[in-house]
Amino acid sequence: MLGRIAQQLLPRFPGIFSIETVERYVAESYASLARGARVQQHLFTLTERLAEERLTALAQSRDEMGKPVSEVLFVCTHNAGRSQMAAALMRHHAAGQVHVRTAGTHPAPEIESTVIEALTLMGITTLTDFPKPLTDEVVLAADVIVSMGCGDACPIHPGKRYLNWDFTDTRGRSLDEVHDLCMMIDLMVRDLLDELIPQTAGQ
Repeated sequence: MLGRIAQQLLPRFPGIFSIETVERYVAESYASLARGARVQQHLFTLTERLAEERLTALAQSRDEMGKPVSEVLFVCTHNAGRSQMAAALMRHHAAGQVHVRTAGTHPAPEIESTVIEALTLMGITTLTDFPKPLTDEVVLAADVIVSMGCGDACPIHPGKRYLNWDFTDTRGRSLDEVHDLCMMIDLMVRDLLDELIPQTAGQ
């Protein structure tokens, strides 16, 4: 199955990567997701998505693939709470004018249920992301890296813009607490978008 995924991904990067490189990224992505997976049902689908995201980021970091809009990476420890809320809110407000990635230094098996509920209260009912490991290529491809509690585990690369948003972890918090946190993150997201895309101010 992993070989089939690699064959499906290869045409998406014509002339950029060899099949051996694609196979390696697929295998690494599968291994990293399988370690924390509670349910195996969607593991191969998520493997394909993670491998494609990593390969895209790698190609962008090497200037072998263009970046039509600014790239923002949100990082927290478990990639199941704060970073997911920030990413979902930015995607919602930016409406395609900024590309968003997320990652975690120790990713959880799934997004926290209270986070999903809090985002629903904010009018966001569809989440397309999932917890995934932090890798060098997504950091190198980003224009802005927002650390949300990952501490020294987030790699530092010269020339990158780093922001530290020091928000409380969502794990074990009530829905009201997570919703309050979500509203505070929303303000930070809007401020960052005002810098990246001034015309979004007030939306």
